[in-house]
Amino acid sequence: MPALTRRATIKDVAVAAGVSRSTASRALTGRGYVAAGARERILAAAEELRYVPDAAARYLKQQVSLSIGVLVSDLRNSFYARLAAGIGQTARARGFSLVLGDDGGSAQTQVEIAETFVATRVAGVIVTPTSAEVTTYLLRHRVPVVEVDRQFAAGTCDAVVVANRTMSQRVTAYLLRQGHRRIALLVDTATLTMGGDRHAGYLAALAAAGVPPDSDLVVGSDLEVGAAREAAGALLAGPHRPTAVFAANNVLAEGVWRAAREIGLSIPADLSVVSFDDAPWMSLVAPGVTAVDQDEEALGAAAVNRLLERIAYPGAEPVTITMPTRLVHRASTGAPLR
Repeated sequence: MPALTRRATIKDVAVAAGVSRSTASRALTGRGYVAAGARERILAAAEELRYVPDAAARYLKQQVSLSIGVLVSDLRNSFYARLAAGIGQTARARGFSLVLGDDGGSAQTQVEIAETFVATRVAGVIVTPTSAEVTTYLLRHRVPVVEVDRQFAAGTCDAVVVANRTMSQRVTAYLLRQGHRRIALLVDTATLTMGGDRHAGYLAALAAAGVPPDSDLVVGSDLEVGAAREAAGALLAGPHRPTAVFAANNVLAEGVWRAAREIGLSIPADLSVVSFDDAPWMSLVAPGVTAVDQDEEALGAAAVNRLLERIAYPGAEPVTITMPTRLVHRASTGAPLR
């Protein structure tokens, strides 16, 4: 097959496979019948030619806007702001604009914003879901969806996530190796899947080390710094306080930091602190906060690329992409003194 000096078109794929353009289209979109032998030739030709469907052209033909709906939980949180930035940069590079919604962590608000997305015929939606409701609603209206950061529709919807359980187990094991046995977990509400996965990883590390879990050391909080500070303050004020706290996200970590300072605890002499999200303030305070770093902009970019793949191949099986993370070691952890 001769090499092309330009971007391959569906006509090129059809010619290479020896089929009509309409047959090639049916095979590549998953819509309509194509004989097994012809489908294999078409897919092989598309791969060899590195054919990439022009999603923009397809949606112009279908009179759908070249906009992507983006629903995040709280743009005041640096994690979601950087995630949205990554989505925006990649979407613009691929020829799409953004319609951005901030739901404030409310499942009801998510659905209300999703209704607007459906009404304006966005090409697809990227969402950080707070429940399965918003994804179910969008899929019911045949809107392509990618869940990012949290996953509620595994097996029915594409997703871009990190290995929450595995990384939480690694963090907890790290604290155990330092000699900590009273390790607290400050976690977001249990309805969020990532909170449940991070809790599961924490419990798995304790079990592997033969340390009995203590339900009093697992504390839930709303995703707001004031609420997290109050919950952490109650946890740290008692006579049997933990020697380490693993905060399940950056907002909760800020609450722990503020509570420890108000009580007069020294970090890490009196209390070790680790966060499952890195945030700019964590490298500015003294001591710096040890944290699990997620590349939020890479998460956003991967979500856009996954969504455009879904637009191009609507009949393909759902895909879950797990993005890498790393533990950034700073000075907020150390061996317990008691």
